[in-house]
Amino acid sequence: MSAPQTTPRSSNHLLAALPADVYQRLQPALEQVTLSIGQPIYEMGCPIDYVYFPEQALISLVSSLKDGATMEVGLVGQEGMAGLPVVLSGISHSQQAVVQVTGKAWRLPAEKLLTEFKRLEFLHSLLLRYMQAMLTQAAQGGACNRFHTTEERLARWLLLVSDSLGADTFPMTHASISKMLGVRRAGVTVAAGVLSQAGWVRYQRGCMTLVDRTGLEDFVCECYGVVHGAFAAVVSGS
Repeated sequence: MSAPQTTPRSSNHLLAALPADVYQRLQPALEQVTLSIGQPIYEMGCPIDYVYFPEQALISLVSSLKDGATMEVGLVGQEGMAGLPVVLSGISHSQQAVVQVTGKAWRLPAEKLLTEFKRLEFLHSLLLRYMQAMLTQAAQGGACNRFHTTEERLARWLLLVSDSLGADTFPMTHASISKMLGVRRAGVTVAAGVLSQAGWVRYQRGCMTLVDRTGLEDFVCECYGVVHGAFAAVVSGS
């Protein structure tokens, strides 16, 4: 098996981790696109024609109920790829995938990914590790939503968003956060006020900034560390 290149070709961690020969098989079919906030990438139950490797964009996997309630069950940024059902020979997504933060991403035909996933050992192993990290994110998120306070859940979510974007400042409203966390907007406002008064975050004009990341990491529940560690292991192979 060939070794990964030392110079990243993309800020997307999965693409950057690919050995040169594997990347060269995918590169002709990769297309850079700009994803816009609110844009649906996949609708629930609809065919998956492309997978997406975000660079600056942020994509939320959202579960919706008949009464209109929503909750985020997965977050995809520069650490990963949207469209994982493809590698399991799935033809549709069980959640809606919607863009949370505008930015660039690489788009690849789903059929091309599946062909190379079956053929290339490195790509196969890398995406299986990424799938394990996504399962960890969903499972730990479920436990966090059940047992931890809104302030802790918000801190976890903000840190994961920061990781996914590679930035400590990003556009985000209380209304959008409430939909992702599955809590009322007023609850998000109160929780954000607690984090702000502690000096860890600042919210201004639809923009969130992690002012004191170390303080926020000291406060957050253990769920953030579990999920962060799972994604770090994808590229390291540990």
